[in-house]
Amino acid sequence: MFFRTLDVSLSHIAVLGNALPRRCGLATYTSHSVAALREAFPGLKVDHYAMDDGQSIAYGPDVAMTIPADDVSAYVRAAAAIRRSGAQLLWVHHEFGIFGGPAGRHLLVLLEHLDLPVVTTLHTLLSHPDPDQARVMQGLLAASDRLIVMARKGARMLADQYQVDPRIVRMIPHGAPDRPLRESGRLKEKLGLGDGPIVLTFGLLSPGKGIETAIQALPPVVAKQPDLRYLVVGATHPALVRDQGETYRESLIALAARLGMGEHVRFVDRFLEDEELLDYLQAADIYLTPYPGEEQITSGTLAYALALGRPVVSTPYVHAREALANGVGTLVPFGDAAAMAGALIELLADPARLAEQARRIWRAARPTIWARNARAVMDVMNDAKASRPVALPEQRRTGEPFLLRLDGIAAMTDGVGIIQHSVHGVPDRHHGYCIDDNARALKLLCETRAGDPAARLHLIRIYAAFLQHAWNEETGRFRNFMGFDRRWLEEAGSEDSNGRTLWALGRVMRAAPHDFLRRWATGLFERALPLAEQLHSPRAMAFAMLGVAAAVEADPGHEQGRLLLRRSTETFSRLLNQAQRPDWSWFEIVLAYDNARLPQAMIEAGRVLDDKAVVATGLATLRWLMEQQKAPAGHFRPVGTESFGKPFAPPATFDQQPLEAAATIDACLSAFRVDGDAGWVEAAERAFTWFEGDNDLGLPLASEDGAFCYDGLTPQGVNLNLGAESILAMQMARQAMAELNRAQDGTPQLSAVQ
Repeated sequence: MFFRTLDVSLSHIAVLGNALPRRCGLATYTSHSVAALREAFPGLKVDHYAMDDGQSIAYGPDVAMTIPADDVSAYVRAAAAIRRSGAQLLWVHHEFGIFGGPAGRHLLVLLEHLDLPVVTTLHTLLSHPDPDQARVMQGLLAASDRLIVMARKGARMLADQYQVDPRIVRMIPHGAPDRPLRESGRLKEKLGLGDGPIVLTFGLLSPGKGIETAIQALPPVVAKQPDLRYLVVGATHPALVRDQGETYRESLIALAARLGMGEHVRFVDRFLEDEELLDYLQAADIYLTPYPGEEQITSGTLAYALALGRPVVSTPYVHAREALANGVGTLVPFGDAAAMAGALIELLADPARLAEQARRIWRAARPTIWARNARAVMDVMNDAKASRPVALPEQRRTGEPFLLRLDGIAAMTDGVGIIQHSVHGVPDRHHGYCIDDNARALKLLCETRAGDPAARLHLIRIYAAFLQHAWNEETGRFRNFMGFDRRWLEEAGSEDSNGRTLWALGRVMRAAPHDFLRRWATGLFERALPLAEQLHSPRAMAFAMLGVAAAVEADPGHEQGRLLLRRSTETFSRLLNQAQRPDWSWFEIVLAYDNARLPQAMIEAGRVLDDKAVVATGLATLRWLMEQQKAPAGHFRPVGTESFGKPFAPPATFDQQPLEAAATIDACLSAFRVDGDAGWVEAAERAFTWFEGDNDLGLPLASEDGAFCYDGLTPQGVNLNLGAESILAMQMARQAMAELNRAQDGTPQLSAVQ
């Protein structure tokens, strides 16, 4: 791996936060900041990922994807979507209460699944976080390459309380709209507000914003200004409406009535669109922010009021103290209605001073307008991108994805057979062996010519001996599970395990590299073949059909095999007729595991029997299955285990297993051999790239050296177990792709590097 410094200018970013039309301050800020970036940088692609609180909000085309806040798997899927999109950086807008999990822990899950530069804007910083909040904040800070705060106090808190390097922190004031300074009288007339003085507060209505104090301050002000109106603009916060209805608003109306201020307090009880909101703001003579506590580190409402040139009376919360410094506004103590009244009376008594303050505030706020905000944010993002080295991956040789690696298989194998499970790649002897894995390993090593022939033959003998020892003459069945102490754990294995063993023996008869192996496989196959008549499970029958078809290819005069194939294809056709309906072209009313083996068995049996109708059935059902295994984004999505056994149910997304991808590739190889349709090659390649990371999570299943394969994809990420089934599935997929390449153009199979 090499690193170099490249042009760091960004062309594509992802933004994560809330989005309009969700009704909250963060949604407004995030959507406006995205719009500002798009306007300031027309060549920049911005994908907006919006948190969804389950209120059935219909988002527009500006939102690339919604993320259900409480569904941790959705965060993993979102990370995969961001990776697949080609975004070069993620900009996170963080606020407690937006993300799911304890204190928003799910956000960290998303970040753990990304390897991109991250810029985080912190909309809230708590001076006394609880333990969950502290853990999430530390995790977020650690995952961020650059941090944006909207107040100098925030930067100091990061350095002093969270020990963040000040060099990665940038203070960018809250963005705001850009409008010419206007006299309030013109807007009052437009909105029908009369000629009297207007004091205004806006924002989603909820407790903790000090509206009670503002109402209590009104009587002495009204005594001086009888025509005064106090406008409280904004709908009640949706979360409060869900829990309490309009009880809080009604309590404020009652308070105003008790104080004799009912005629002077007006509630504009709705969520205003941008232009109307700006009209209301510019109609105000004074903007009032009566927050009762210091913690408010940023206020979008204050930023908007200042940008529109409104004189401000405010309590001294963090944002107000910084923004109103140097005489830009008037600060009054928290909860002090008398002081608030005094400040309002003084300002309203001097219209000239009020007008001069409006002009001074408007000029001072120009650096906060959205266009300048966007440029400042872009500088931070480019800086974050430049701080990451750019990796130039080594060029892969043509065909290298299909190199078989036998060392992982060998690492799981001892003198008895291949061990079922491992702990991080170290064979786990507690689980012993099974014939399923040994049959798969035998079939693969007899079909491939990868690796050192002597080493391959050594492994073949081990797996063949396991199958031979598993045969139970008394029951006429193969045993399946064996403990590490070499004791069989059952007298007869499952139908599936017996079908798979017949399949492996048939393939050895057809493809083994030595005559003695073909003779050995033929003898055991003939002894075991009667069990095929006793199989009832469609998958077990399909496995046996694949083995019998291979055996008939090896011995075209094998009449018993031909008869068994004929009966089996008739059974499958009957099952299809019974189960199918207009939207369901399948042999069963459910989808389960190893699905592609069913149509593959029909294709292989029809090919050997020269029965075009049987082949056509196999091809048609495989096409239907491929549509079920295609995600909306177009990548391969194997049938998830969560939908196994559910009648006529669409496939669930998780859990996804390597065996499904391998089976699909093998079935596409069979289909291509009978009709030569290039679509089967494309379908196989989609399934193969699932192993490489072209999947719902955007995560590779192969270990770094390509010798091992993880056990699948779950909503939480990759299942980090490394079982023999998965290791073999990936190598079988590589073998099938190598054969598909050879079937297309005669390219010889590539050998593995041991």
